[in-house]
Amino acid sequence: MTSESVQPVSGPSRRTVVAAVGAAGLAAALTACGSDDEAGAGGTALTKTADIPEGGGKVFGDEKVVVSQPTAGDFKAFSTICTHQKCPMTDLKGDTLTCACHQSQFSVLDGSVKKGPATQPLEARQISVEGDSITLA
Repeated sequence: MTSESVQPVSGPSRRTVVAAVGAAGLAAALTACGSDDEAGAGGTALTKTADIPEGGGKVFGDEKVVVSQPTAGDFKAFSTICTHQKCPMTDLKGDTLTCACHQSQFSVLDGSVKKGPATQPLEARQISVEGDSITLA
């Protein structure tokens, strides 16, 4: 039998691992920020102005947003995530959005709380209206 010395094989340093993980995360973030055919340069196309009733609104579940028209030609948008315990909301009747989790109610015309337990208004979302198109920024 021969006696060969066994040399320990060293793995990558902690610094190398952290740098690699950081680079992978950065690559993923940059990919997510890339262009989207549907969004284009102006955001995600949601709907036409004619589809939003005056004094009411329409929920867009995939985008987690409600678009409303408080008065003719004035369009607003709010998050459909309840400010009480972050439940998604889709139950819209007239100008009132109701949370299925704890029955908080919000006005889609201004985002205000109509009935608790929620105490904070809905988060406003940015939209743009160009011609008859409404786009989520």
